[in-house]
Amino acid sequence: MSKTTPRRNFSEYQNDIYQEGMFGNKVPDITTNLADLEDSAKQHLSQDALGYVLPSAGSGATAKANRAAFEKWHIEPRMLRGSPQRDLSCSLLGTQMPAPLMIAPMGIQTLAHPDGELATARAAATLGIPYIHSTQAAHSFEEVADANGSGPRWFQLYWPTNEAVCISFLKRAKASGFSTLVLTLDTVLMGWRPADLDRGFLPFLHNKGLANWLTDPAFLSGLGKPAAEDPVAAALHWVKMFPNPGLSWSDLPFLRKHWDGPIVLKGIVSPADAILAAEHGMDGIVVSNHGGRQIDGAVAALDALPLIAETVGDKLTVLFDSGTRTGVDVTKALALGAQVVLLGRPVLYGLALRGQSGVEHVLRCFLAELDLTLALSGYASHRELARNSLRPV
Repeated sequence: MSKTTPRRNFSEYQNDIYQEGMFGNKVPDITTNLADLEDSAKQHLSQDALGYVLPSAGSGATAKANRAAFEKWHIEPRMLRGSPQRDLSCSLLGTQMPAPLMIAPMGIQTLAHPDGELATARAAATLGIPYIHSTQAAHSFEEVADANGSGPRWFQLYWPTNEAVCISFLKRAKASGFSTLVLTLDTVLMGWRPADLDRGFLPFLHNKGLANWLTDPAFLSGLGKPAAEDPVAAALHWVKMFPNPGLSWSDLPFLRKHWDGPIVLKGIVSPADAILAAEHGMDGIVVSNHGGRQIDGAVAALDALPLIAETVGDKLTVLFDSGTRTGVDVTKALALGAQVVLLGRPVLYGLALRGQSGVEHVLRCFLAELDLTLALSGYASHRELARNSLRPV
């Protein structure tokens, strides 16, 4: 009678590293200390990329609050509840994933590495982690879908003021295998970002991060000349469609009419807005303040999470991002009510350091630390986490 080979736990990534170090005299190219990734990435990012990726709105108070919010909670480990095998797999809005992690939508990833979103999408597919494609990407829907292959992928929409372009984006995303739509609500205008303002740096005006737009027939139909012949006109044409400060709750039925998959609203930090999302028939929300990039002095996303999850968790799928830097942070967010956590800047840091392999390393570190934290705290699955898994400081 044959025995089934036990499934590898994500924590075994550390065993691989130890064995390569002791028997192969090889150490990781990138630190395994996820909290130190930013300092490492600073050595590889250009000044433009540093100014765009790292800083946040205004004085940076919201970004600081995001990090401080995690320190308000301590994990309370339980003993002698061991489980040799842990199960972190989950299904979210029809998307199967090996763990409650996704890659957050991030634009212009070529600022971090020449391969940009293509490298990130490939890394995500390698591990089965869902990738969310930004409207403001440096590679188009079709290019990213090709790089991502059979990997799970969602599309994040910045709603254009031009209806035809919006519809075209939705059709192209669906045709390219993006299964869920993520509408970002908190960026109907650009936040006040001194690091970019002091350099007068907005890469979109040089047509960077506009790959979806510059390959879109509805957008191109409004240009008098090809974008390559008149790049300034192309950039100014984009400016007419983004930002879109006139959006309101009454516009959401338009998305239902033109998108037949799940719809998630990103940028919710108010329980009242979470209730409105449910009342308007949305499928999920991302509790997020855009990593502190939009409003200075806003509520920390993790501080907002517990009440929102308690208020609408039985009606909506609740995702989380903003401020997550380690696998321990992921554990805390899951215990406070998130079903899945989106990873943003750490993925860009891995991309900057080693391209696709850097992203894969960062994702494996997150998975390993999350798995170890669960195991050492007495849990066989993230689904066993609850508010009483943590103790407020």
